[in-house]
Amino acid sequence: MALNPQVTNLLLILFLMQSSKKIPFSDPTMLNGIRAAYVLSNLIILGLYFYVQQQINKKKDMTTLKYVEPAPMGSTDEPKLITTTVHAYDTQQLRGLYRSQLMGVGMMAVMHLYFKYTNPLLIQSIIPLKGAVENNLVKIHLLGRPAVGDLKRPFKAAAGFMAGLQGETKGDKKSVEQVERAGRGGVKDE
Repeated sequence: MALNPQVTNLLLILFLMQSSKKIPFSDPTMLNGIRAAYVLSNLIILGLYFYVQQQINKKKDMTTLKYVEPAPMGSTDEPKLITTTVHAYDTQQLRGLYRSQLMGVGMMAVMHLYFKYTNPLLIQSIIPLKGAVENNLVKIHLLGRPAVGDLKRPFKAAAGFMAGLQGETKGDKKSVEQVERAGRGGVKDE
């Protein structure tokens, strides 16, 4: 029985917060070691994503993918039908992963360099790496798992704080046909 990734993240954060209290961050050698671990962690993540990108481009799966994207939260817009390919969808998802990783590095840089916080370096050396390995694209393109069940495209949004308010991306045939019949034409990505 595998634990929910959110539960393991919470347990890991609690453990790392308690252990970081015992690490002498005032020692320059220790601080530089933690910084090196953080940089290495981010380089490993970028390497994983780069390899996944190479695999996506190598497979270049041009299978048509149709799904219904929910309207943005607070908007009166109707859900829209998206018609794309598996290759374009995976590339778009990977672009989002790169963006979120860079945002995390930027926030960590501000917290560490400007505000002089050191404890988050330890936590941010491990949690994003765990998240990268648990990502659907990595599971499909690196670990070679088939794209069925939870790994079926379009990927379900990770359950989070605001996930229930947003709506769900639907790729089932019934939802797609319903939006097509309603005349709310799709957006085709080339």
